[in-house]
Amino acid sequence: MHEFTLISTLVAAFALALVFGLIAARLKVPPLIGYLLAGVAIGPATPGFVGDLELAAQLAEIGVMLLMFGVGLHFSLGDLLSVRRIALPGAVVQIGVATALGTGLALAWGWSLGAGLVLGLSLSCASTVVLLRALEARGILQSADGRIAVGWLVVEDLVCVLVLVLMPALATVGGGGDAAEQATGQSLWLTIGIMLAKVSAFIALMVLVGRRALPRLLWIVSGTGSRELFVLCVIAVALGVAYGSAALFGVSFALGAFFAGTVMRESAFAHRAAEESLPLRDAFSVLFFVSVGMLFDPAVIIEQPGKLAAVVVIIIVGKTLAAIGLVLALRYPLGTAMTVGASLAQIGEFSFILAGLGVALDLLPKDGQSLILAGALISIAANSLVFAAIPPIRRWLLEHSRLARELELRVHPTSALPDPVQISGQVVVVGYGRVGRRIVAELEANGIKYLVVEQQREKVEDLRTRGVVAVTGDAADPTVLVQAHVADAAMLVIATPDTLDIRRIAELSRRLNPGLGIVVRTHSEEEAELLRQEAIGTVFLGEHELADGMSRHVLARLAQGED
Repeated sequence: MHEFTLISTLVAAFALALVFGLIAARLKVPPLIGYLLAGVAIGPATPGFVGDLELAAQLAEIGVMLLMFGVGLHFSLGDLLSVRRIALPGAVVQIGVATALGTGLALAWGWSLGAGLVLGLSLSCASTVVLLRALEARGILQSADGRIAVGWLVVEDLVCVLVLVLMPALATVGGGGDAAEQATGQSLWLTIGIMLAKVSAFIALMVLVGRRALPRLLWIVSGTGSRELFVLCVIAVALGVAYGSAALFGVSFALGAFFAGTVMRESAFAHRAAEESLPLRDAFSVLFFVSVGMLFDPAVIIEQPGKLAAVVVIIIVGKTLAAIGLVLALRYPLGTAMTVGASLAQIGEFSFILAGLGVALDLLPKDGQSLILAGALISIAANSLVFAAIPPIRRWLLEHSRLARELELRVHPTSALPDPVQISGQVVVVGYGRVGRRIVAELEANGIKYLVVEQQREKVEDLRTRGVVAVTGDAADPTVLVQAHVADAAMLVIATPDTLDIRRIAELSRRLNPGLGIVVRTHSEEEAELLRQEAIGTVFLGEHELADGMSRHVLARLAQGED
C-alpha cells in the first residue's frame, strides 16, 4: 500500500479521530483530546499502523491556513489595530518572560545558552488553532477579550517569523574571534532589515492592492452563479495568498492566510465565504491535532518525568501568570486578564517549527525537541480544563479577596465622562461596531446629540480624540449606564447582537428612565419575537429592514413609471 500513503494516512487519521473523539465526548471531555490520542495511535512511537508524518504535517498546515483565513474574515485590520496598545507590549513582554524562564531551566540542566534560548522561545509561542477553537467553543471569539487574545497571538506569530529568519544567523554568534563576530553582527542587522522590509512590503501589498482585488474577484466569481466556483475561489485565495506570502516575503503560511481573510472581509460576500469554507476548515483542523499526536513519544513521560513537569509548569502556570500580571499592569479588569492568561496556557505549531530548526542547527538537543512536543500535547489537552477553571476561580477570588474585587471593578479614565461634560436629551448608542458607526454617522449628520458606550477602550480613546462623548464599559453594568446619563437620555439604541445583554441592558435602563425609548437589533426571527413579547422596545431584524428598503425602492420606481 506504499503508493497509497496519502490515502491510508487520511483514512486512518479521520477514522481514529472519529472513534477517539466520540469516546472523549462520552467521557465529557473535549473531542480534541481524542484527536490527539488518535495521532498517538498512528504515530511512530506506538505499534501497529504508522501514518506518514511528513504528509500529516503538511495537511495540518493547510488546516492552519484555512482556520486563520476564517479568523481574518471575522477580524478586520481595524479590530487588530484597536487592540494594539495591549497586544503589542503584552505579547513582546510575555515572550521575553517565557524565554527567560525556559533559558534559566535549560541552564540549570547544564544545556548551552543557545539551547536555552530555543527552548524558551518554543515555550513562549501559543497555538493559534487551539486558541481559536477554545474561544469559538465559548462564544467569545468576537468579544472584547477574544479580540485582545487573537491580536496578542498575531503579534506572537510576527515575532516568531522574525525569530525563524534570524536563527541561522544567531547560531553562528560566538565563533571565529572578534572579526568573525563583527561580520556576524553586520549580517544579523542586515537580515533583520531585510526581514522587516519584506513583512512591510507584504502588508502594504495586501492593504493597497488586496483590499481592492480580492473582494472584486469574489464579486466576479459569484456572478457566474456557480457554488462550486465560489468555494474554489475562496480556497484558492486562502491557500494561494498564504503560499505566496511565504515564498515571496518570508511570512508564515498562517499569517499570510490571516491577512488574506482580513482584506477579503471588505467583500459583501465575506459571510458566505466563511460559511462555505467552514466544513473544510473543521476537517483540516482535526488533522492538525492528529499530527501533533503523531509527533508525541510517550517514552519521554517515563524517561524524563521531572524535566517534562518543569516544562509543563512553565507553559501552563508561568505563561499564564505572566500574561495575567501584564494585562492587570495595563489596567484591564481581572476577567480580561484571566481570559488572556488561559488563552496562552499552551503551545503549538510555531513551537514545533522552532524546535525542529533548533535541532537542525545543533542548538537544541534531541531531548529538548521531545520535551517540547510532550509539553505541547499535555498543554493542548489541558487547555480546555484551564478555561473551564476560570469561572469558579474568579468567583472564589471575588468572594474571598478584596484586592480581586478592586481589580475586577478597576476604573479606567475612559470609564467615566470628563468632569466638564454634562449631557441630557441625548441618544445613547451601545456598541460602536459596523451598525453602531452608521447610526452615529446619521445622528451626527442631523445634528442630534449622542453618547457612545463601547467595551473596547481603544475605540473610546479614538472617539474622544475626535471630540465624541464616549465611555468604556459593559452596558449591562448599571454603573456604566449611570456614567452614560441614561436617566437623562431621550433614547437608547442597543447596536450589539447579544440577546442576553440586550434584555439586561433594557431592564436596567428602564429602571433608571421608565419613559426611555429603546431600539434594538437582532439576527433571527425567534429572537425578534421574544424581544417583542417582552416589550423590550422597537426591534429591528436585519433581513426585514433589507426587504423593506428594497420594497420601497421598487414601489418608488414603479410609481415614477406610472407618472
